[in-house]
Amino acid sequence: MMSQRALAEDYAARIEGLGPIAVQRYFAGASLRADGVQFGFVMKGVLYLKANEASRCAFEQHGCAPFSYAGASGQVTVAAYYEAPGEILDDPEELSRWAANALRAARSASKQKRAVP
Repeated sequence: MMSQRALAEDYAARIEGLGPIAVQRYFAGASLRADGVQFGFVMKGVLYLKANEASRCAFEQHGCAPFSYAGASGQVTVAAYYEAPGEILDDPEELSRWAANALRAARSASKQKRAVP
């Protein structure tokens, strides 16, 4: 079985059109970043991509769930990241398209955070 980092590096190598993608440690997994902006991560062998209001329905139509984990007071759901559809993982063109959408969502969220006083 591949490590989280090795799996993230494999995805990063297959994503085209975003420029260099950095893979960094992210809790128990590995993050994917373009120009310093995190747009995805691998956790427990699953690729999660950044979602926003515009893209969330596409994830849900593919039956993808948001990232969740067991917290001290119960299950925590992080609706900002969704599991990538399984059918895109072996198709570099589709993986790249979904990754580009995730990067746009991440950049938009980053701009909104900076705009809040």
